[in-house]
Amino acid sequence: MSATAHLIHIVDDDPAIRDALTVVFELEGYDVASFETGEAFLERAKRPDKMPGCVILDVHMPGQSGIEILRRLHADRFAAPVFVISGQGDIPMAVEAIKQGAHDFIEKPFDAETVVTRVREAIEATERKQVESATPPVRNFPGSEQLTPREREVLEEITAGASNKEAGRTLGISPRTIEVHRARIMEKLGARNAADLVRIVLSHE
Repeated sequence: MSATAHLIHIVDDDPAIRDALTVVFELEGYDVASFETGEAFLERAKRPDKMPGCVILDVHMPGQSGIEILRRLHADRFAAPVFVISGQGDIPMAVEAIKQGAHDFIEKPFDAETVVTRVREAIEATERKQVESATPPVRNFPGSEQLTPREREVLEEITAGASNKEAGRTLGISPRTIEVHRARIMEKLGARNAADLVRIVLSHE
């Protein structure tokens, strides 16, 4: 399903946050649809003609949590990047959201400029990925089948020598999220450091 890059979906049970984010994004020229519950959002998400450019999803909501919504959404196969809003004490939950396919997480409290910048970068990275989809993926190597598509992208950046900040800029995610992916990649592949990762990737040759 193709996404409408200028449409943002905001899913949060707090009307103040929904209203504030709606105003911020509309001032930046985006169209916004907001939802009080994950269930209402999922109903809209089923409509391919309304695929957003990005989704901002709160972790804590009555009924189904943001994590449960991600599981139902299969965010790793969802065309639009999904940001999870998380409080400082919710970082383990935010990491779980990344495992479930979230694009990145935004920590509370957040400022409007930061949110807009990260969403814009995520949309641009998604569009670049679509344009470059014909580019051959990372080569096969022992353990490569364990990695998600996003982890393979992060590994490509790491083995090319990119720092967390550089990799995050390329992929449209935060350096902290790159760290989460890096840790999961190293755990899956049994690597101790970046040099180990390079050796593993090149071992097929």
